[in-house]
Amino acid sequence: MILTACVRARAEDAPADDASPSAADPAASGTEVSSERWNLYYQATSIGDYHGTFTSPYESPESLQDYQERDVSLTTTLFFTGRLEQNTFLIFDPEIAGGRGFSGVNGIADQPNGEIPRVASAEPKPYIARLLVQHDFAFGSEKEHQESDENQLAGDRPVNRYSVYAGRFTITDYFDNNNYTHDPRTQFMAWGVMYNGAWDYPADTRGYTWGIVQEANTRDWSFRYGIVAEPKVANGQQFDRRLFRDHGQVWELERRYSWRRRTGALRLLAYDNREQGGNYAEALKLAAATGATPNVSLTDRVGALKYGTGISFDQAVTSDVGMFIRLGWNDGKTQSFAFTAIDRLASGGVSVTGKRWHRKYDVVGTSLTAGGLSAVHRQYLAAGGFDFLIGDGRLNYAPEYVWESFYSARVYNGLFASFDVQRDTDPAYNQDRGPVMIYSVRLHVELGVKPWGAR
Repeated sequence: MILTACVRARAEDAPADDASPSAADPAASGTEVSSERWNLYYQATSIGDYHGTFTSPYESPESLQDYQERDVSLTTTLFFTGRLEQNTFLIFDPEIAGGRGFSGVNGIADQPNGEIPRVASAEPKPYIARLLVQHDFAFGSEKEHQESDENQLAGDRPVNRYSVYAGRFTITDYFDNNNYTHDPRTQFMAWGVMYNGAWDYPADTRGYTWGIVQEANTRDWSFRYGIVAEPKVANGQQFDRRLFRDHGQVWELERRYSWRRRTGALRLLAYDNREQGGNYAEALKLAAATGATPNVSLTDRVGALKYGTGISFDQAVTSDVGMFIRLGWNDGKTQSFAFTAIDRLASGGVSVTGKRWHRKYDVVGTSLTAGGLSAVHRQYLAAGGFDFLIGDGRLNYAPEYVWESFYSARVYNGLFASFDVQRDTDPAYNQDRGPVMIYSVRLHVELGVKPWGAR
């Protein structure tokens, strides 16, 4: 076995036919490469965020605060994947994360930094991000080759397969994918554009959960189903162990295709969450009867249902230009529980590689995201109620619009620097406050150690 150390650039940063062979990669030089037995990748991402003052006639402790804030986040992750048998894999990703979001990660529904899910503590802490087993059941002899990557071994994989993933992971690893906006470490960073913000996906405050995902895959179609643990309380760190009663379920149908020799995909998602959650209408009724400020947490009940749907679409327009659209909706009756307070979502944008200006590994992107609330959710906030990350004590409702643009430059092989700007109009759906300009600088490092064996 030969051990090859390499620093890699992401494949999506440039078309495959533009890649140059590398002496460090046998596959790139035309040598037949065997399946990997294991690999090890590493990433580190640091994001510095800044916003200045803005119009703010009133605020609460859960509002975005009207003073200059400068905050920094850092994540560092090891990605280990090992082959237990031909189609069975072990994935283990220890991670350290630290940092602080604006105003304790409060005051904006479409938060600007996807590397800080809902963690207000600045102290870096280690934890297990992923620990799972993956197994493919093959149907037929047709194979497809996959390249070495984070949590993925180089080698042939059955095209027609039924796959099971069981353990600890983030449910967004398998659902709501999009070629141009799915990774805040290299692409768009705002919560409502990196994922479907109207999908209240089950997770702890770090963004991870425990559960099982099943996937049926053919060359052009995939169908996925997942059932995972919910937190005990809204925005909670500990999971509810009453899995037969409280859990999150998600279904997704994906269709991949080629249009004028350009790849595209359409994904249809549906979910329902059973949780110890409250109800906005009941909170308003309770407040009217008692004369108190409405508090949705006082109305939580066993097995509260929250459900919704979403669409994710991406299409390559040319070899270096791609576009995407996301739409999302949830019932808006049960309290926002695990991700963020968005009931309605429409997002779209464009991503362009730097091939035309001879920087093929650079990426520039721009997007516009509109987030909205259900009628009863608006009434709850207008009456002075709070969600776990928004609530100004009153509300002059308007959709929250976030325009985001970024430029990511490859400084060196495996080292990327990005500049990102976001304009948040009506933060927390309040047209009395804002707009807010947010500026970010992101540094991202990725490298790997890959062993190559014989077939």
